[in-house]
Amino acid sequence: MARVVELSYYPVKGCAGTSVPEALLTRAGLAHDRSFMVVSEEGVYRTQRRDPLLAVIRPLITSDGGHLTLTAPGAEPLHLRVDTSGTRQKVDLFGTAYQGIDQGEEAADWLSDRLGVRSRLVRTPPEHGRVTDGLTPGTSGYADSCALHVLSRSTLDLLNTRMTARGARPLPVDRFRPNLVVDGWDDPHTEDRAHRLRIGTTELGYAKLAIRCAVTLVDQDVGTRAGPEPLRTLAGYRRATEGGVAFGTKYAVLRPGRVAVGDEVEVTVWGESEL
Repeated sequence: MARVVELSYYPVKGCAGTSVPEALLTRAGLAHDRSFMVVSEEGVYRTQRRDPLLAVIRPLITSDGGHLTLTAPGAEPLHLRVDTSGTRQKVDLFGTAYQGIDQGEEAADWLSDRLGVRSRLVRTPPEHGRVTDGLTPGTSGYADSCALHVLSRSTLDLLNTRMTARGARPLPVDRFRPNLVVDGWDDPHTEDRAHRLRIGTTELGYAKLAIRCAVTLVDQDVGTRAGPEPLRTLAGYRRATEGGVAFGTKYAVLRPGRVAVGDEVEVTVWGESEL
């Protein structure tokens, strides 16, 4: 029987995640997931692709979303009252324009000091109406694409087996920053074919494969690039037809509710893998 064994959300895009025993699943993903984003002074998104030190910034948000704390090694914590009603400004995420609410000068200065480049913090406005693509359309905050990223342990185990056979070290699951980790699917990449999932009171619809990028090269503990893996090994057996390598899957939320570690993952509709 397949079950959820890890559950994580990432309040600030690109920053460290928070592992929880249970969470509210909204139409846009786990509550507070990627609801904030670090941007340049011009409003252009920052991610670990160019700013790997984002990985060591740890956000903690209250359950009501009203207060955000940012911590980082060697820095005093930053405590913020979240602004959800301020002036909207244009922000750029992968060349698409969205709106963001700037969280003020104190947050901007703190992030600029940590990253070594002028930065600001924005939050999705309450009316954020982003539409995500894929086989099942949905919505999300400032995630790369869809609401939920799912990865199975058997998929990671196969990759680590292949990497160790090449003399590389196995990687922890946090390199891939999933929201849900599933155990109990014996066949690697079962998530590629699981097109409709029921977990607890929630239901998910398969959107697309997760195409991996240079973020997977970043050691999440120290915020530095750690070499060519896992992309080098993945290129040998997980090349996607549209380019890049695929690892894990993205889902849209069809029915919100609560999810918890230990919940059974039931596949109600199977489909063909895109790979």
